[in-house]
Amino acid sequence: MTLKGKTLFITGASRGIGLAIGKRAAADGANVVIAAKTTEPNPKLPGTIYTAAKEIEAAGGRALPLAVDIRDEAAVLAAVAKAVETFGGIDILVNNASAISLTDTEHTPMKRYDLMNGINARGTFLCTQACLPELKKSAAANRNPHVLNLSPPLSMKQQWFAPHTAYTMAKYGMSLCTLGHSGEFRKYGIGVNSLWPRTLIATAALQMIPGVDVKLGRKPEILADAAHFIFTGPSSNSGNFFIDDELLAAHGVKNLEQYSVTPGTKHFMPDLFLD
Repeated sequence: MTLKGKTLFITGASRGIGLAIGKRAAADGANVVIAAKTTEPNPKLPGTIYTAAKEIEAAGGRALPLAVDIRDEAAVLAAVAKAVETFGGIDILVNNASAISLTDTEHTPMKRYDLMNGINARGTFLCTQACLPELKKSAAANRNPHVLNLSPPLSMKQQWFAPHTAYTMAKYGMSLCTLGHSGEFRKYGIGVNSLWPRTLIATAALQMIPGVDVKLGRKPEILADAAHFIFTGPSSNSGNFFIDDELLAAHGVKNLEQYSVTPGTKHFMPDLFLD
């Protein structure tokens, strides 16, 4: 199975992991809706919805760049309507947009708390709710619809909360959507899963966080290839919290050297939330 002719609605797809997932789908001939906020170039965070659209089209797909703040319900609903008007429906939703602040409670302003929870937890729920009618239509047409949340396995271990309670609450909010929606949407034939990296993923956003050495990470393409296996698998395989290297190994991809930021790296910086 390929994604040719399928339509993906990807939040935060102007750069990084979201863009990589879009380009991998585009290589199959998919339609990609780029739902993100960045419309003007930023020297610290390269990439806009328009540069992303050019990359997706160059990869072989069709692109629809839409300026969307996923905290804005009206903007999300308008983007979904435009996607349907342009491509005829939505088959895959990728909840990738996320905000991060690895700060303790004392050093987390409520404005930052609200940003993280508004984008991560509420934004994921809102986009899923907004796309649900189209995903149900996709299921009815046997088009194998999926929702993929870029979020970690749920763990109630204190070690994942104590250093940055606000961020963990927000990120786990996305994972709770996977847990709940996979059960809720099973009757419709919509697959809902989470995907998370084993190692740090080298993105421009992470480079701005002190103490993070992206040279000891992997490229976003590892998540793009893992996501592709999910999307081309049956939507009945739902409710999973996939880890990128485990998923690739299950499909016979065990040599991951191509994804290393620094060739020959043996000891990668691990990502959060994995025991």
